[in-house]
Amino acid sequence: MKYPSPASCLPADLDSALLVGRVWRPAPVDGPSVVVVRHGQVYDITSTVATMADLLDREDAVDIARHAPGEALGTVTALLESTTAAYGSTDGEGTRPAGAGASAHNPASLRLLAPCDVQAIKACGVTFAVSLLERVIEEQAGGDATKARETRETINTLIGTDLSKIRPGSPAAARLKEELERRGAWSQYMEVGIGPDAEVFSKSQPMSSVGFASPVGLYPTSQWNNPEPEIVLAVNSRGEIAGATLGNDVNLRDIEGRSALLLGKAKDNNGSCSIGPFIRLFDGQFTLDTIRAASLSLRIEGEDGFELDGVSHMSEISRDPADLVSQTCGAHHQYPDGFMLFLGTMFSPIKDRDTPGGGFTHQLGDLVTIATPSLGALVNTVQLSTQIAPWTFGVRALYRNLASRGVFDEARAGVTGP
Repeated sequence: MKYPSPASCLPADLDSALLVGRVWRPAPVDGPSVVVVRHGQVYDITSTVATMADLLDREDAVDIARHAPGEALGTVTALLESTTAAYGSTDGEGTRPAGAGASAHNPASLRLLAPCDVQAIKACGVTFAVSLLERVIEEQAGGDATKARETRETINTLIGTDLSKIRPGSPAAARLKEELERRGAWSQYMEVGIGPDAEVFSKSQPMSSVGFASPVGLYPTSQWNNPEPEIVLAVNSRGEIAGATLGNDVNLRDIEGRSALLLGKAKDNNGSCSIGPFIRLFDGQFTLDTIRAASLSLRIEGEDGFELDGVSHMSEISRDPADLVSQTCGAHHQYPDGFMLFLGTMFSPIKDRDTPGGGFTHQLGDLVTIATPSLGALVNTVQLSTQIAPWTFGVRALYRNLASRGVFDEARAGVTGP
């Protein structure tokens, strides 16, 4: 399967976009580094900020990204090309090389990693009316994809209202809840979709996310699954939104549909979280309002010739991104290393693929492209979580690696907090 061109995976306004990320550097560095893109060139600034969490915590993060001294690593297009080349072929069992932060490690190759490191990885669910209905359908169908069409028609007839016009937690939402309970149609997904409290869960572990071009993983027993294209906010330890990137919250609809208590099994598996390609920092030109107005496209291309396109409009989100951040952290919960927050998706593909009425599910080898002009494109192929390389490079490995390189001594002056 052919990846999109590197240029098409970068922001449309690349020259003015303030992009930061992480790369795996080959020997003699042999470890991950924090990088910034300036005028199409990639610079290693790890000597100033040892981790991405350190950079986002700095009050002068934008100034550091623009002016901190750095080692030139080549063009950003060459970096994307070397990254896709690392994943462009597989061996006979569909496996990929082992590596750092669940990404490939080739001693002779520079490659892009997920842009986050020690931050927690959180996700919001049921933030769009369309995805709310699909979650209810999964629940009512008991995770059986063959029952989805009939269940969808029944739910749409029963509800008979446009949920996108209902503000969560409002008096109108309370009245709708009362009516649906009277009809016996209330759902736990309705509760988080239009109730006062958002669904916020732990999507994955720090350092576990894969990045641009890496395969994502499906749990082997899942027979009904899909990508979830989302915008991901980068939030620092003070709860401030520092920037944004793209994410794929890979979802197993059959497993979660059997029971909401299986959310962890449905959401957190080897390679089930993809983030990238870069974090774009907020500045005077790129702000949270840019995210609020963004449209997010999804394209799926299968080796069987199947193609599917969809789009999510952030203007249709039920809860404002700032509200989702405040429901995640505050006096009730702190994140001293910051966190990445998936904002949810309105796209649950229902286009039939294999059988009439069977809806959509992934096949191995699918190429998934998630894109928006201000952030570029996140591209991944689909494999099994058991057949991609195991995640072995965690937080302890990161700090051991940085210590062995003397990075902490060099970056100590830039560390903030206790």
